[in-house]
Amino acid sequence: MRLLQFGLLVSLASGLAAIFVYLTGVTHLHESYWPSNEDLEALRSLQSDFQKCVRANGLGLQAASGKDYCQVKINFPSDTIPKWFLGNLECKQRDPKTGELEGLSFDFNLCETVATWEQVRNSTTILTKEFIDALPNGWEEYAWHRINKGILLNHCENKSLCMEKLSLVLPQTPPYLPRQFGRCAVIGNSGDLLKTRFGKEIDGYDAVIRENGAPIQIYSDYVGKKSTFRLLNRGSAKALDKVVELDETRREVLIIKTTIHDIMKKMILDIPIKNPIYLMLGASFGSAAKGTGLKALEFALSICESVDMYGFTVDPGYKEWTRYFSESRQGHTPLHGRAYYQMMECLGLIKIHSPMRADPNRVIKWVPSHGTIRAARIASEKLLSFMWQESSICCKCYNSTVLRRVGGASGDPLASCSIVKKQVEREPTNIRKVAADHKKFVKGTTMYPLEHSLGQGVLCTVPAN
Repeated sequence: MRLLQFGLLVSLASGLAAIFVYLTGVTHLHESYWPSNEDLEALRSLQSDFQKCVRANGLGLQAASGKDYCQVKINFPSDTIPKWFLGNLECKQRDPKTGELEGLSFDFNLCETVATWEQVRNSTTILTKEFIDALPNGWEEYAWHRINKGILLNHCENKSLCMEKLSLVLPQTPPYLPRQFGRCAVIGNSGDLLKTRFGKEIDGYDAVIRENGAPIQIYSDYVGKKSTFRLLNRGSAKALDKVVELDETRREVLIIKTTIHDIMKKMILDIPIKNPIYLMLGASFGSAAKGTGLKALEFALSICESVDMYGFTVDPGYKEWTRYFSESRQGHTPLHGRAYYQMMECLGLIKIHSPMRADPNRVIKWVPSHGTIRAARIASEKLLSFMWQESSICCKCYNSTVLRRVGGASGDPLASCSIVKKQVEREPTNIRKVAADHKKFVKGTTMYPLEHSLGQGVLCTVPAN
């Protein structure tokens, strides 16, 4: 027994010594990646300005530091009354009899948020044939997932059939570019829209994005008349014939965030529906707020220079979540979404409008500067990032801080390109100077997010010349 114990002690000591030697060697090998004092100061500055911003603009919300430089906690006032049940998580159902009420405190990762949304702002969010062709085994491993009942297509064994099913919603190349539009408004469906007549203000934007079956007629004083894009979930996509009637101009572009299916295809061909229709290609948001609203913001931030939100407000003291055109809606987690949108506003990504913030010229106070946000992103990616690749032991120590991203800690937007292919030829188009400048900045590269794989970087297509 004593020999056995002695052997175990020797093994343990040897193992610890080996880890120490290994980490010492790795640290010297990658010491250029270790965050400097300036890097850590950038992270502290981001935290400080962010907390001040939430305090000044959060309508009662407060932000506090978490367990490291990146973690934050956003809290609602204690007198806020949650009414939404999270549901039976084990059964993955929302059951008000067994589920817990939505909480008043939410944890977020500022570093992850900054990195994710920077990637979104540089990427296209429309699925294209170029993307599927450039993706390794794109038809066999990806395309069939974007077709309803694609499992019957046997991993697109019959590629012609898959292409035929996707053809109505699959452009060859991206129809929109980053920064192609100037000021954009994303319109949610909250009943708060009926408290303030935002209609004329909304119609003044360069592009307006709406959701699902939200009507315009008879509500135009509150929600405006203009509609450039409409993002649709599975249910709304099955009623395309009704959706196209919501826009009198019949020019609204329809963006479907799920799959193409035979019901939609039949309506497109038989009615016919002449609106441009595309499938959305999206990034992964981890534990962020879910739903069509967040995807609408993702699409807007991928094509617009600035983005404002209307109709998403769930402010402290709310009584119930209502839609401006129908009865109360159950099944939402509005407090989580409101906290996440507040985080986005205090990172300079969006501007939230509500009856409690009716002044369109309202200045958002204490938003961290672009320089602070950029420096904090690079610093957070530096922070022990080499250990993710070198040691599974150390990963466990720092997994809340380190961002596992291709090209992390680089100021070069193309450093995140994990797959690089030649571009399909583009038609020459006239675009805004801001969009042209961005195109020049990325050297003509088109970036596609690799869905649900933030850490794997992006797929990039580069000019042939």
